[in-house]
Amino acid sequence: MLRDLVEILACTVCHEPLALAATSEEGIEVLTGTLTCSGCGEVYPITDGIPNLLPPELRAAIEAESHGARR
Repeated sequence: MLRDLVEILACTVCHEPLALAATSEEGIEVLTGTLTCSGCGEVYPITDGIPNLLPPELRAAIEAESHGARR
């Protein structure tokens, strides 16, 4: 994810701006980290340079489904 992209992103829950916390970067690209909503506090992960901006309940359902498929 390009660092400048955070300026146009918004929370999928309350539509407030997101704050970037990068844990791994390569040049101007964020590889891992989080985007945190300044309004409701929802946290969105960034993995392999891709922000996961799915609503929380959908992210949880997909995660639960993928954990069930691994067993």
